[in-house]
Amino acid sequence: MGRPPAAVLAIDAGNSKTDVVVVDAGGSVLGSARGGGFRPPRASPARTGEGPNGADEPRGPSRPAGPARLDGPAGLDGLDGLDGLDGTVHEALRSAGLTTVAHVSACLANADLPTEEAMLATAVRARGWGATSEVRNDTFAVLRAGADGSRGVAVVCGAGINCVGVAPDGRTARFPAVGRISGDRGGGAALAEEALWFAARAEDGRGEPTELARTLPAHFGLPSMYALIEALHLGHLAAGRRHELVPVLFSTAAAGDAVAGAIVDRLAEEVVLMSTVALGRLGLLEEEVPVVLGGSVLAARHPRLHGGIEASLAVRAPKAVLSVVTAPPVLGAALLGLDRLGAPAGARSRLRSRYGEQISTAGASATESGSPPRRTTEPPNH
Repeated sequence: MGRPPAAVLAIDAGNSKTDVVVVDAGGSVLGSARGGGFRPPRASPARTGEGPNGADEPRGPSRPAGPARLDGPAGLDGLDGLDGLDGTVHEALRSAGLTTVAHVSACLANADLPTEEAMLATAVRARGWGATSEVRNDTFAVLRAGADGSRGVAVVCGAGINCVGVAPDGRTARFPAVGRISGDRGGGAALAEEALWFAARAEDGRGEPTELARTLPAHFGLPSMYALIEALHLGHLAAGRRHELVPVLFSTAAAGDAVAGAIVDRLAEEVVLMSTVALGRLGLLEEEVPVVLGGSVLAARHPRLHGGIEASLAVRAPKAVLSVVTAPPVLGAALLGLDRLGAPAGARSRLRSRYGEQISTAGASATESGSPPRRTTEPPNH
């Protein structure tokens, strides 16, 4: 018997790594590959054939096809970020014995705005990896990996922080999530910066005492915050190593340091705030809805952070069903692709079993859970 035809090329492209899998219509993984991180250029498409969420739309005279125009700020990067994905995609296709697929489901970091999703969808389609394609922010992959159903909210906290929500009628709630200018608070990079800020002020006398002034430099074998500041400023320590300070922050908080504990508590508050704002926008605060946590910071289940999230969410959204995703987000990208192709529930179950992921079925659709979803009479909110 020949190999079942491939249905989906699923891409999860994060800041540090990219996972690509090829999945057939029955939910079996045919091939896979892993590559480096993804950072798309800032560019605008000359012409697009995509809808507002990066999905392909029929093209007519007013929607001619064309490649993305990578001018202006894109020149800072020097090349189309998809060039870096191309080799990984073709490695996965070769391992599956294929050259193309029916549908490409790409969930990409740094595709934070719908306009960016549309631009990247144009570029993905131009690559010819599949007959159709859809591009989403990678937070949607975490939501789909952690919940089977037509509703839910996901919060991801890794290097940065983001949140998305989906309602049964297809409405979405999301945040720009491009940094402090969009009101972001949290994420590994921000946690490290905040810990450094408090530790520096504690050592020089401008701030209250905190053990962070000792534990942060000690992590790098340095005697003081002054030495750590100097090492970071002069480049003796690479800026990328700042992420190593996040576990130090959590361990210092766990040891009872009040300043470190307050930083952790503020992150818990922000996670719950993003979740409940998204639920409120979608009219789901009083519904039984999955709230899915993902990303390295939240997946670690630090007791103080996770406990704070649980306690606050129970007050603000008492019917919410909290869970933590541990499966790779590429699972969610693949499930979104199978959804697009109308694959049967058995295919999705088979794919989940491949990754051993447990899911929240709160608010699941009839095809996923055997019961119809709750309905909302609220009109679409764009």
